[in-house]
Amino acid sequence: MDDTIFMIHGAWCGPWIWDNYRRVFESEGYRCVTATLPYHDMDPRDVPDPRLGTTGLLDYAEALEEEVRQLGAKPILMGHSMGGLLAQILGARGLAKALVLLNPTSPSGIVGITPSVLRSFWPILTTWGFWRKSVRLTFGEAVYAFLFLLAEKEQKNIYDKNVYESGRTMFEIAFWLFDSMAASRVDESKVTCPVLVVAGAQDRAVPPSVVCRVARKYKAVSTYKVFENHAHMVVTEPRWQEVAEYVGGWLRPLRTAF
Repeated sequence: MDDTIFMIHGAWCGPWIWDNYRRVFESEGYRCVTATLPYHDMDPRDVPDPRLGTTGLLDYAEALEEEVRQLGAKPILMGHSMGGLLAQILGARGLAKALVLLNPTSPSGIVGITPSVLRSFWPILTTWGFWRKSVRLTFGEAVYAFLFLLAEKEQKNIYDKNVYESGRTMFEIAFWLFDSMAASRVDESKVTCPVLVVAGAQDRAVPPSVVCRVARKYKAVSTYKVFENHAHMVVTEPRWQEVAEYVGGWLRPLRTAF
């Protein structure tokens, strides 16, 4: 039995975001593969690749699909934030034996705008031409949106690892109604594998009200869980272990069913 977990990071991050989870799941006998999105393999202090700004969700999905198909068997797709949206896209392509979506960005058709979301991304979304540029949050903006439950030292540590993100993906997510490519669209009828959807009750970037609607989209196959003491960074926040343990418990009975 090939119990592989293919881990997909979110915006501004890299495979390092999975360090805690990788240790946990490898100790349980899983093979963990951590993907790196195109143009994210860079020194955060460097100028981003000029192609990043116009790289879209479907470009990310194509690169990830190629990696997944090279594994030889369908893995468990585990995605955090935007990585959760990419996992949904791949799941609809029949590439997963199960999906684990941690604070997943919502696909088209789900309105993800709330006051806290607007405050989190307003500086980017109100910059003219952001949809063709590489974008990055300031430290203060990142703390408000993602890092506020972490100690100050850890906030700085994570922020210093963050790289630039594609403005095009921000457009495709936030303004899906105007995206002629429908890049964030997911046909839920094609997602037939088990789906776990996790939300942090204090999440400002992807609030639980939004994540709940993601779970409802896959209601025939989904399990929804909210963690009251968590926000967006469930993979690194204090007490991250309780989320990882829950995920492991959800996956355990599926191992014999795969």
